[in-house]
Amino acid sequence: MAVLVRFWGVRGSVACPGERCARYGGNTSCVEVRVGDRLFVFDAGTGLRDLGLSLGDGPIDADLFLTHTHMDHIAGIPFFQPFFGPQNRFRLWSGHLDSDNIHGVVRSFMAAPLFPVPPDIFNATLEWNDFHAGATLHPREGIVVRTAPLNHPNGATGYRLEAEGRAVCYITDTEHIVGELDSNIVDLVRGADLMIYDSTYTDEEYPKHVGWGHSTWQQGVRVAEAAGVGQLVIFHHDPAHDDGFMDKVLRRAATMRPGTTVAREGDTIELAAIEV
Repeated sequence: MAVLVRFWGVRGSVACPGERCARYGGNTSCVEVRVGDRLFVFDAGTGLRDLGLSLGDGPIDADLFLTHTHMDHIAGIPFFQPFFGPQNRFRLWSGHLDSDNIHGVVRSFMAAPLFPVPPDIFNATLEWNDFHAGATLHPREGIVVRTAPLNHPNGATGYRLEAEGRAVCYITDTEHIVGELDSNIVDLVRGADLMIYDSTYTDEEYPKHVGWGHSTWQQGVRVAEAAGVGQLVIFHHDPAHDDGFMDKVLRRAATMRPGTTVAREGDTIELAAIEV
């Protein structure tokens, strides 16, 4: 069976609705991966709401992997309609928290005066799973999820989902050192069919944002080349980068590494199964 990847939120930092970002989308990070009827979701930004509306009444049995718990990556959780369905079951995974746990963080987020109701309002069965980045996870039969720590304030986790002889990597939010490749990332994505990569900035913009925890599309190209990645997808667009800016990034990146694309909300990538 094929591995399907669909983008529901492609922005970083803050949602940016409006005409200037209409073609690429303004929702924050959320990516759906399907392997047959098995559903895996990466990050719970504002794009999670639209994903939830698309899923209908269920029953749904799925896994949600969080890179980290900064606001732009969890803002969709209170508005994810399937969490209110008692017939649904979700396993939530987080690998970046050393002194806390994912359930506690979400409870703090959904608490006064930040939010009017706690996660107890959810009727679905939610399983909260904490792990240390670097662990290998086996969320479902025939599915392997490898992980690695990323360089981001307060920590973050990169993911590699392997299924049907294919590998999809989700690498956001991470900061690189100029002139160096992060061995954790290169090792994780080596030989992957698809790498979704934090490309918040361009190399030209990057010097003004050192320490902010993000990378560039050019560094994504360098990582993809070093690791022998099949297709690079530019992701986590800066909210200041409108559609015209992203068109220019797409042209430059596709010239630098043919086949590279820029993530747009609603886009789907299909990877045919390979017998192994």
